[in-house]
Amino acid sequence: MTATTPASAAGTNGGNGADGAPRPGSGAQHGAAQPDAVVAAVSRRRVATPILIATVVLLASVVAGVAVGPAGISPEQVVAAVADRLPWHPHLAVTPLNSAIVWQLRLPRVVLAILVGSMLAGGGAAYQGIFRNPLADPYLLGVAAGSGLGATIVVISGGSQALMPPAAFAGAAGAVALTYVLGTSGGGGANSGRLNTVASTGTGSILLAGVAVAAMLTAFQTYLQQQHTQTLSVVYSWILGGLSAATWSQIGLVLPYIAVAAAALFAHRRLLDVLRVGETEAASLGVNVGRVRLLVVIAATLGVSAAVAVSGLIGFVGIIVPHVIRLTVGPSYRVLLPVSMIGGAAFLILADVAARTAQAPAEVPIGVITAVAGAPFFLFVLRSRRAQQDLS
Repeated sequence: MTATTPASAAGTNGGNGADGAPRPGSGAQHGAAQPDAVVAAVSRRRVATPILIATVVLLASVVAGVAVGPAGISPEQVVAAVADRLPWHPHLAVTPLNSAIVWQLRLPRVVLAILVGSMLAGGGAAYQGIFRNPLADPYLLGVAAGSGLGATIVVISGGSQALMPPAAFAGAAGAVALTYVLGTSGGGGANSGRLNTVASTGTGSILLAGVAVAAMLTAFQTYLQQQHTQTLSVVYSWILGGLSAATWSQIGLVLPYIAVAAAALFAHRRLLDVLRVGETEAASLGVNVGRVRLLVVIAATLGVSAAVAVSGLIGFVGIIVPHVIRLTVGPSYRVLLPVSMIGGAAFLILADVAARTAQAPAEVPIGVITAVAGAPFFLFVLRSRRAQQDLS
């Protein structure tokens, strides 16, 4: 019979107490907690790494947006012009012309491109999650048609160009409100508290209402343009989009709307992940699908309407960027939403650089640049097997 030493007894007991239960901090508990810590660390890295890479790309795009332009300013002069307005800077020799070009022309365009690009991409990603369709874009519910009609009314009535942004904003918001009311008007009644009402107020009817509202508003806009052909050039210039009129006052005007919209979308990103399993399943898990859908649509519409009001209708950003990000980092909105917004900002900055340099000193509408760059790339991406799985 083998004698039991104190050391062996402690080893046999495995660090347990007198009753055999693991002590706090014992090896048994540590062994169980260690895998959870590893999983949490891996999960954090999976979220942080794509965001970090996207941020680096955005910073490089900002540098390009500020440094590149038709005016021949060297990188050293650009750096000096930027630093000259910062506090606690050394005395730098900067000409007033270079300072004005950097601070009054290039920097407002870059900052506005960040706001508009991030909101178009974020709104597109949100719509794709809510409607469970990777081909949805931020103009899905009539934003483009409503904003175009609002801007057209201002132009043909001879109103000031300063009225175009608020008119476009009002038109876009009104179009989405009309779409949502028409698409969900049949969802009430006696069944409003049951899970199967998710189908009665589902995304299909909202999408169909969006198509109808967009067609109706586009018809009105076309009729008005036909009756006032002398204004076509102004209207089409706005429709094709651009950031040439970017000012710090415009940035201050749209920043609160975009900030509120982005915060609301971030607050719902986990619920968007839940909705990926299906609306009925999400409702069975306790998610108020109708409420989440309404809040996300309001937030996305608020931000996209504000962006469109100052930039015009810039296409492809809200559909290409989220789709490419989804193929790259996966469908989880914990990663997809922030990376899409950062990527959308970088994409629009680079598109704006191309717009103001491709035919310098003339400027190409930025909507043309995004279409020329986006459409072929999107077709190329669609050929991938993973994209075909997402669309199936």
